[in-house]
Amino acid sequence: MGKHFGELAKIRGVIQYRLSPYEQNIFAGVFSKGLPNLARRIRSQILYVAPPFILGYLIYDWAKKENARLHRKNPADYANDE
Repeated sequence: MGKHFGELAKIRGVIQYRLSPYEQNIFAGVFSKGLPNLARRIRSQILYVAPPFILGYLIYDWAKKENARLHRKNPADYANDE
């Protein structure tokens, strides 16, 4: 019962080559492939994502201003106070 998942059977004629995770370059292709791919994905999705966020911000901003307006005291109520 000492076998692990990758060692359950021996297959003859198949050669596997592996690179140790300690020898891999973790930032390989970040600037040449990663950033252009990120820009492409953002451009393709911006029209689906931005309008709801803009609408949500406009509603939030309106609600804050309306709340401040409704909670403001009316100066005419205090015109004759001494």
